[in-house]
Amino acid sequence: MNAALWPATLARHGVRLRPLSYRDRHAWHSVRSRNMEWLRPWDATLPPGATDAATTFRGMVRSLRSAARAGTTLPFALDVDGKFRGQVTVGGLHLGSLRGAHIGYWLDRDVAGSGVMPLAVAMACDHCFRGGLHRIEINIRPENRPSIRVVEKLGFRYEGVRERYLHIDGEWRDHVTYALTAEELDAPLADRFEQRFGIPGVGSDRTRRANPGSG
Repeated sequence: MNAALWPATLARHGVRLRPLSYRDRHAWHSVRSRNMEWLRPWDATLPPGATDAATTFRGMVRSLRSAARAGTTLPFALDVDGKFRGQVTVGGLHLGSLRGAHIGYWLDRDVAGSGVMPLAVAMACDHCFRGGLHRIEINIRPENRPSIRVVEKLGFRYEGVRERYLHIDGEWRDHVTYALTAEELDAPLADRFEQRFGIPGVGSDRTRRANPGSG
């Protein structure tokens, strides 16, 4: 792993990205349990016959840590005002001539629509670009309008449809691809997002100051 990329902790306005830990087990299960039905349509699943995924939280963290050591993944926990609220994972990381990766994310419904996720994704992108990556892509089911709104707010380009791209909610699902390259940014992405939409509307002080259209 490029030492400039991992391990890393990124923080801004009460939004923090840090390495996912075994100590997150109870908070992770609590948030996932409360959001089970809300997240189900967007959750990755295994196709019939597949047995290559972790079946416990500890196994998932172990697998992500192994991928981080191998230099292919940056597995972030997402905290909001000190509480675990979701994950942002930079995966498929390649250096060499490609210098690219893709980002996936999920968020506690209690803080959705507050601007937290666009800022968290922007922070992860800025970290990757500072570390020498050239291209970031995000693949989203076309039905997932809130997630598409995240990438639209950040200025990602629409690149097209990938048919039957990932196994999601029990079926192979089409995804739309959005991408951003380092040359398209004249300032850090998090700065650009805040200038346009304000800071996240989580916490009493920030709620008063945040642009009501952000999130």
